[in-house]
Amino acid sequence: MPIRIILAGATGWVGRALVPAIAATDDLKLVAAVARGAAGRDLGEAHGGAPNGVPVFASVADALAIPADVLIDYTKPDAVKANALAAVAAGRHVVVGTSGLGAADYAEIDAVAKAHAVGVLAAGNFSITATLLKRFTLEAAKYVADVEIIDYASAKKPDAPSGTGRELAETLAAQRQAATSRPISEVSGVPETRGGAFGEGATEVRVHALRLPSFVLSVESIFGAPDERLTIRHDAGSSAAPYVAGTLLAARKVSGWTGVRRGLDTLLD
Repeated sequence: MPIRIILAGATGWVGRALVPAIAATDDLKLVAAVARGAAGRDLGEAHGGAPNGVPVFASVADALAIPADVLIDYTKPDAVKANALAAVAAGRHVVVGTSGLGAADYAEIDAVAKAHAVGVLAAGNFSITATLLKRFTLEAAKYVADVEIIDYASAKKPDAPSGTGRELAETLAAQRQAATSRPISEVSGVPETRGGAFGEGATEVRVHALRLPSFVLSVESIFGAPDERLTIRHDAGSSAAPYVAGTLLAARKVSGWTGVRRGLDTLLD
């Protein structure tokens, strides 16, 4: 029996790429979609094509009335937490592709998911190459103490940093060595220009978020050592195609554990 999918954000940038990709598989089946502007319509027609038999609902709460196994969420930062909590409370596994949530949010979702014995996979980026950025950064941090992150995105992106940058910073803060840079408490001038902090004390990670036209999403991990530097960078293009394979992998695997896992890298090995 195929894994039954509810797709929230089905008419969005990534959602539009996921619909035909799910249809092309034998082991996944799209049974419901969520898109407020297309609610009440057939999803195929909402995409400008032939009917595909997938009903579109105005909210995740409404769509959960359809029997399903997994909710995939590509909505908005202000909606994703409520969507995930509603789905896990209804006993559905969840794949979170929407950015905007932090460690405290995922701790809350983790508790509810464990109480209902379902799995959640949340990734700041479902691209394989973005996942390698995270892996290579964590490896470099074993050998180089000083690291900061620059997070680039479009001028209209509503959250800062991006999900990619935030996941990287939170994971890095838990694993990095103590920095040799001057503590923020000793910085004069405008300390806020040193960026936002993830973690605490000497192992916190500073993130600088730029929001400018022409960027889709780029993240740089910049390491500094005496007389040398290392930059590890990922740049996303204008297509949602890089996120499809990782999202479908997560949908296939998310029933294999209870609680929240963060990062596509947790599935790669």
